Amino acid sequence: MANEIRGLHHLTTITSDSPKIWNFWTNIMGLHLIKKTVNQDDVRTYHLYFTDDMGTGGSVLTFFDFPGIQKAQFGTDEISKTTFRVPNDASFEYWIERFKQFNIRYDEKIEELFGSKYLNFYDFDDQRYALISDENDHFNDITKPHAAWRDSEVDPQFAIQGLGPEFLTINDPKLLDAVITSVMGAEEKGREGDFTLYEFNNGGHGAQVITFLSRLIPRGVQGFGGPHHLAFLVDDKQALDYWIQRLNELGFQESGFVDRFYFKSNYFRPTPGILFELATNGPGFLLDETYEEAGHHLELPPFLEPYRSDIEKNLVPFNSGDENKA
Repeated sequence: MANEIRGLHHLTTITSDSPKIWNFWTNIMGLHLIKKTVNQDDVRTYHLYFTDDMGTGGSVLTFFDFPGIQKAQFGTDEISKTTFRVPNDASFEYWIERFKQFNIRYDEKIEELFGSKYLNFYDFDDQRYALISDENDHFNDITKPHAAWRDSEVDPQFAIQGLGPEFLTINDPKLLDAVITSVMGAEEKGREGDFTLYEFNNGGHGAQVITFLSRLIPRGVQGFGGPHHLAFLVDDKQALDYWIQRLNELGFQESGFVDRFYFKSNYFRPTPGILFELATNGPGFLLDETYEEAGHHLELPPFLEPYRSDIEKNLVPFNSGDENKA
């Protein structure tokens, strides 16, 4: 079906410090800062896009740095952990040594869930991440491993190769299950204790969501060090229009069509505390600059370019070019 959800597109989260998060994800973790721009709904705020080599949907991690926002308080009814695919179990040894080298906090115990191994780690805001081994994974043409950034200092045989399963902590399993399966078309693949695995389009790790049921903790509070929203990939505007109509007919409060210039979007809430986005696979992040210049300078979509001078006054400038290696 041409309109189906293909897998994950991007995860957007919140940082306390854009220069520090650039150093973390570019110089330590080896992702490509392919777009340095602003939040189109709050232009006082950076929007940084970290990706594979070419900015492919399914490899994208983005950050806002909202001024004055509080630190996240983790709880239920929220996106709770972001994972990243690495080639195999042997990759963990490489990454543990790299975490030690750069004083990155990580959990010494390697976890296993639904037949795959995870290594949890954290950034300076205590943001929750994990590496997941693709050793026992399957994938399709959309979710196949992504090419590592060619200028990364990470050994390419162990490099991150796309987004992995996104974790959601919930307190009402029936509500989210109905949305993910009956509305969005994912398949429930298994349960282990309080965890449930869902998968889109038979796409493996790059198309999975894992829910964790917990009724014993309060609802999470959004802030720096916590996710903002999770985006799923659809092919094009025609598919996006289909989903806008479907969500509207089913009574969801949804945003309608949103043109983000680099892709087209629609937003809706499957639960009160979680925000989902549907995003097209294009036109792409190199629409307005060359590969060589990508991420080095502040880029603005055409509708914001007339306000550049005012926008730049409210941003903390930082050098994300080649000459600023950590």
